[in-house]
Amino acid sequence: MRRPEAMGMKRLVFAAPAPLDLATGGYVYDRRIVQGLRALGWDVRVAELPSGFPAPTADELDAAARWLEDLPPGVPVVIDGLAFGAMPEQVRAEAERLRLIALVHHPLADETGLDALTVERLRDAETVALEAATGVIVTSPFTARRLDAFGVPPGRLRVVEPGVDRQPLAAGSTGDPTLLCVASYSQRKGHDVLLRALARVRHPWRLVCVGAVGLDAEHEARVRALAADFGNRVTLLGPQPQADLQALYHEADLFVLASYYEGYGMVLAEAIAAGLPIVATAGGATRTTAPADASLLVQAGDVTALAAALERVLGDAELRARLTLGARAARERQADWPTAAAAFARAVQELVA
Repeated sequence: MRRPEAMGMKRLVFAAPAPLDLATGGYVYDRRIVQGLRALGWDVRVAELPSGFPAPTADELDAAARWLEDLPPGVPVVIDGLAFGAMPEQVRAEAERLRLIALVHHPLADETGLDALTVERLRDAETVALEAATGVIVTSPFTARRLDAFGVPPGRLRVVEPGVDRQPLAAGSTGDPTLLCVASYSQRKGHDVLLRALARVRHPWRLVCVGAVGLDAEHEARVRALAADFGNRVTLLGPQPQADLQALYHEADLFVLASYYEGYGMVLAEAIAAGLPIVATAGGATRTTAPADASLLVQAGDVTALAAALERVLGDAELRARLTLGARAARERQADWPTAAAAFARAVQELVA
């Protein structure tokens, strides 16, 4: 029997740990790519893997193994890196039969706050898993370079950056300058660093934070305790509907992010789409996602440097205007989600050819 792709059919299995509706950058990417592929005529079957990944139980690994065993050969299977890198033996067992593609937003071992033994275990597991992949798709050139340390050869690697939705230019606030931070409440996003930096800033400001909750209870509690000291100057919000989130971008004067590490940093691209200047910490891919003429970047985790950058931008209207012009110029170069989906489709076809 001829294989599906040989008959001109565009079919794909796309899998990620449950729940698939999380309001994180990685899951937004997954959902928008699936949506875009379907708009291009692809038959995409979406599967939810056990929710324990990237730290699955033995039972969850067994369930993932059974799911892989039940998949028919020939159809490409894209598995989000949250799961792919955490089940090396399971993907290796099916590597000859299935066309497995890992979608790596960033290596599991690069997560903030891990102890040395966990980093080593995750790095070793993901290295084995990626060796078994037919191909690997990453979301930034930075992550592509990072995977060289995991032994992924360039020929089995494709970069497909996220798209961005076009939106109106930010109009800004009518009172004290409004700083917007969009980031899941997890240690890697550095909300505590941001709040400690803002405590040193003398110029007026107010901060609105938006992000997925329930991912890191300890970090979230620490952030809420720090925010309480600022009273109504700091507003902490959970995930917001897209229309409400765009309204927050529209009403902001400055986008801020204190992340220790970004595999791409989709929120930075969204800030640029709104024409917002950026003050951020330069962790991971941030330096390539945030244009130099639209942003002021400092070392990740450096409270003093971040406070100085915020003080400088808030106190210098001319600098803010230059960064805003840089953001508005950069937004004209941004690709949309249909373009990203088309690039993803080409990447899959090339990797399984």
